[in-house]
Amino acid sequence: MIPPRRTRTIRIRSLELGGAAPIRLQSMAATRTQDVDATLRQVQLIQAAGADLVRIAVDSKADVDALARIRGATDALLSVDLQENYRLAEHVAPHVDKIRYNPGHLHHHEKQRSTRDKVAWIVDVCAQHGLALRIGVNAGSLSPEHAERFGDDHVGALVHSAADHCAIVDELGFRDYVVSIKDSDPKLVVDANLRFAELRPDVPLHLGVTEAGLPPDGIIKTRIAYEQLLSRGIGDTLRVSLTLPFDDKGQEITVARELLRDIEQGRFRSVPPNFFDGLNIIACPSCSRVENEKFIELAQDVKELTRYAAAHKLTIAVMGCRVNGPGETDDADLGLWCGPKHVNLKRGTEELGAFGYDEILARLKDELDRLITARS
Repeated sequence: MIPPRRTRTIRIRSLELGGAAPIRLQSMAATRTQDVDATLRQVQLIQAAGADLVRIAVDSKADVDALARIRGATDALLSVDLQENYRLAEHVAPHVDKIRYNPGHLHHHEKQRSTRDKVAWIVDVCAQHGLALRIGVNAGSLSPEHAERFGDDHVGALVHSAADHCAIVDELGFRDYVVSIKDSDPKLVVDANLRFAELRPDVPLHLGVTEAGLPPDGIIKTRIAYEQLLSRGIGDTLRVSLTLPFDDKGQEITVARELLRDIEQGRFRSVPPNFFDGLNIIACPSCSRVENEKFIELAQDVKELTRYAAAHKLTIAVMGCRVNGPGETDDADLGLWCGPKHVNLKRGTEELGAFGYDEILARLKDELDRLITARS
């Protein structure tokens, strides 16, 4: 049930991706990168589950030092997420096989330097070290340029952000790159990837529903997107992003394999028309940027606390870090993003304050009750 894919084949070291190559599975370490033992264990769990690639986030020189130690202890293919500091590319390059940058984050540093120059610099680092590249567009962190240019056409902004960066990389003569366009809404993921694939059918696509949340809801959201895309021959590598205890991180690969097998064999599962009509809880899958491991427990507690509101069409976003948290909670009715000692609470884009981990659930319930009452 998965037709032949039309994308070109690229290489991540000896691994072929795209075209006639198998659809590759990957996941991301959820621990703090500087906790080398814990992160290495995550890499080993993910690799043992059958991942073709493992991603690690790096946001500082201390993270780079930790990455070097991890690299020395594993033969797994490693991808690194540059986050907001693209200049770290030259430091991580000797220790990884692939680099991911987010076009929406390039404006944060060296504002006097053009986007093209920054991309050219990253591409040059990849070329010098024989690395592959991912252009990773995220709905929660669009570049100001594309957000302004496309206005209310959010999907168009995402698609053309990716396409514009592909054009830069093409012009530079670099070939081993893949694109991802992600959001927590599977319908948007489907729309954006369909539109991009029509625009650039040659470019391999990395599929993902970001911040899908806790099982089973997170698995259902991901299945919706993958059934719609893979059945059209769209998708060359994929990740299932779930909020899981650290020791269960290999389940992302297990679930991805099960979803892929079901789609290959034509086992599709219908989605009730009203699936998204009730309470929708978005939660990120955790990564090294999370500064307090209580985040995962908090996400589970939020799900339990809010069961009484299941029939209300509201969105609650629970994010684990200060990098993605502020922006990716903006579209939620209520948003929580976690720091080392406090959880920041938002109502839409309005900041309501920071509360201790022992205070936040009660305050969240108060705000949820107010929203329910206001909409009754």
